[in-house]
Order: sequence, then structure tokens, then C-alpha cells
Amino acid sequence: MTLQSPDHPGVRVRLARTPAEIQAAQHLRFKVFYEEYGAKADEKTLLSGLDIDDYDAYADHLIVTDGTNGSEKIVGTYRLLRQEAADEYGRFYSSTEYELAPLLNSGASLLELGRSCVLPEYRTRPVLQLLWQGIADFIMDRDIDLMFGCASLHSTDIQKLAPSLSYLHHYHLCPEPLRPRALGSRYVDMNIIPREDLDARQVFSALPPLIKGYLRVGATIGEGAVIDEQFNTTDVCIIVQTRQVTERYRKHYGRKIQKPMPGMDDPVSLQEAL
Repeated sequence: MTLQSPDHPGVRVRLARTPAEIQAAQHLRFKVFYEEYGAKADEKTLLSGLDIDDYDAYADHLIVTDGTNGSEKIVGTYRLLRQEAADEYGRFYSSTEYELAPLLNSGASLLELGRSCVLPEYRTRPVLQLLWQGIADFIMDRDIDLMFGCASLHSTDIQKLAPSLSYLHHYHLCPEPLRPRALGSRYVDMNIIPREDLDARQVFSALPPLIKGYLRVGATIGEGAVIDEQFNTTDVCIIVQTRQVTERYRKHYGRKIQKPMPGMDDPVSLQEAL
């Protein structure tokens, strides 16, 4: 799988093929999470300049590369952890923050999304769309039914995040049969501001682009948020049923890649998710 941006011919998305490429993606994660967003690094992480955890060895690593100047460099990445790989390791990463039993017992084929980052100068609509296309291709090739993962709001100040958390709770809460819940010891109530006191349009526009992209493809949100002190974020659990994406998603994907999503008759796409 290699996909090329029609707007930026030198920019492509594909899976990492070598340990060196995975290490380059881990270095990119370090630059974004630790240097840009202020995550707290231990001595080993600081010395290595890499964001690494045990899940990396079991996951697939989607990378965005730019070969415009002749030498290919990695400018974006997404970690994709399939259910089979999580079973081999023993759990999903999100299980450290959420009770995942509703998803694990659903009978659906699962994919956990995580560690998403793109260099600041590449956070453009075409590049983000290309990243989504790569995820879509991965989903289709492996017949994934449900995608999920922890998405971050870049603050640990719950009062500052109250409009965003309340909006997600009131407008996008996952149906109960599939709804993960933040672990009791880490649970942060998202129902802070009454629904009638929110300006939904204004709050939505202020959400991080990644979360807006998820919502535009029909994502729902687990119950409760979790503060991640190490990464200086407040996390919410995102759930996307690949069979319940928006009409806009389906129509646009048919034009771009011409592949059907699992269980759907019409071609679909993540291209317009952002």
C-alpha cells in the first residue's frame, strides 16, 4: 500500500517497512509530543530522543513521507494495533485508561488507533486527508469493523476544557452496548456544562482537527475522560463503526480509491473527514 497526494506529488503514505523507519517515526513522535507539546520525559527517553513503548513492537506503523527534495523523510505517523496483535501482547493500550469490555465482547474485528502526529508545517488538509486514506486502505484490506483509541485534548485543565468535554458528552456519547468507560481511578466526568448552555457550533469549531475528523466520519465517544499527566493531555475514547460512516464519506471515497468498506455495497472514504 502506497498512496500519493494529488496536491503534493512528493508526499506519500504507506506502512513502515523497516526497523529504521519505525525508529524515525518514534523520533517524530518525540519531537511532537515532548518538544512541541511538553510531555514529561524520563532520562531514557530524553537520551534516546525517541517515543517508545512496548506496544510498538506489535503494531503496524503508518507513515507519511515527503520525497520532494530527493531524500525521503517521515513527516507524519499513526500507530495501528490490530486485535490479533493486541491479543498477542496481552491488551490494547487504551485498556490502561478505559474499560474496553463492551468492545472486546462485541464480536467485531477491532483496530486501535494511536500515537498520531504530523510535523507542524505538514498539518494541512491534503496531508491529513492522505493520512486518513492510508487508514481507510488498512481497514479495507483487513476487514476491520470497529476502530477506537484515545484522542487527546492538549491540556489537563478540566475547567478550560469543560465546553469541549461537555459537548462530546451531550452530542456524541457512544450507545451503551458499545460504550467504553474511563477506569474508576482515572474517571473524569465530562457532563460539566448543561447541553442548553452550549453553543454547539462554536465548540465544535474549536475542537482539535483530529477529533473533528473522527466526528465527521460518525465517531462516538466513551463515557468519562482521563487525564494523562505524562503527555499533558486529557484523553477521550473515540469509537468509529466502519459501517456507519457519513454519506459524504462514502461518496467521496468512491471517487478517490474505488474500494468498498467491509460490509458496505457503496464505495466510501475518509478523504473528506477533515
